[in-house]
Amino acid sequence: MLAEVSALLAPVAAAIGYSSYKARQFEQAFPNIGELTDIGGYRMNAVHVERPEKADLPPLVFIHGASGNLLDQIGAFFEPLSGRAEMLFVDRPGHGYSERGGPDNALPSGQADAIAALMDKRGIDKAIIVGHSFGGAIAAAFGVRHPEKTLGLLFLAPATHPWPGGVDWYYHVATAPVIGWLFNHALVVPLGLRRLERGTHNVFRPNPLPEDYIRKTGPSLVLRPATFRNNASDFVRLLDYFKAQSHLYASITAPTVIITGDSDDIVWEHLHSQGLARDISGAELVTISGVGHKPDYLATDVAIAALEKISGQPRDLQAAARSAERRLAQTPTQMDLPPVAVTPQSALPADLQGIG
Repeated sequence: MLAEVSALLAPVAAAIGYSSYKARQFEQAFPNIGELTDIGGYRMNAVHVERPEKADLPPLVFIHGASGNLLDQIGAFFEPLSGRAEMLFVDRPGHGYSERGGPDNALPSGQADAIAALMDKRGIDKAIIVGHSFGGAIAAAFGVRHPEKTLGLLFLAPATHPWPGGVDWYYHVATAPVIGWLFNHALVVPLGLRRLERGTHNVFRPNPLPEDYIRKTGPSLVLRPATFRNNASDFVRLLDYFKAQSHLYASITAPTVIITGDSDDIVWEHLHSQGLARDISGAELVTISGVGHKPDYLATDVAIAALEKISGQPRDLQAAARSAERRLAQTPTQMDLPPVAVTPQSALPADLQGIG
């Protein structure tokens, strides 16, 4: 009997040891470049770019999407906005190198409150809040709960409304008692590493994946056991949260721009982006033909024009979108590139078809 139990436990122990080893490797490959700030019992991580002398934009706060970390939005916006604004790139609670905090931080409302507290600690009174994908849910909650801190809202392929269906099975497993711990510590790393590149291709499709995206943005950090569980907890609560909270978007009065692609298989624009444009009075919806789930990378120039418009500068965002379409029409799509085995629901980051 003892031998049988040992034979059963040995591969589990080996898998846990391998996962622990790989998690340390992930952190060595992508060390924390931010600074941890105590916001009242737990610490939030962020990269804070102080206000430059010749800033022509107000402070900007960037919120990454599901399965991500602050390196994602840094990769899209840090360089093109350098010297133009004070910027705060945030690791959402329980993601990247931010600590999770209490149970409220499994909800967009709790994460919005955490970011507001971090802004206070960092001396940022008001800012334009930028949210990509799942970060859009937090940006919307921020606009509802902290209007005094919201100079404007920029949504990029946001997830904000109830969707038909549920979430993938492994999110439920990852949050289950006991078996969830085993799953997160023994299976997530080996299974996730097999799907990482394919999943990242899915997030960008039909557009090509930037060659250096995985190397620069550290998507493997989500495979760490605690982070994976936090990511799963975010997802399993999201649908009920939207059902209860999305009607509050009508109270948002801050200037708002929503940028989405018409080829997004991760977050359906007809549910989320069009829903936001309907719910927020005066919001401008910018739909870019041929763009998938990453307008922050594929149409960064349009996003920056939106930030300029929100800050009061005259900008024709629809014309900017048409210009981006012409540029993108001259670049290959994933269909034109060597084949990659992809399906809409196989992505590791933001892999809920229709939500994000």
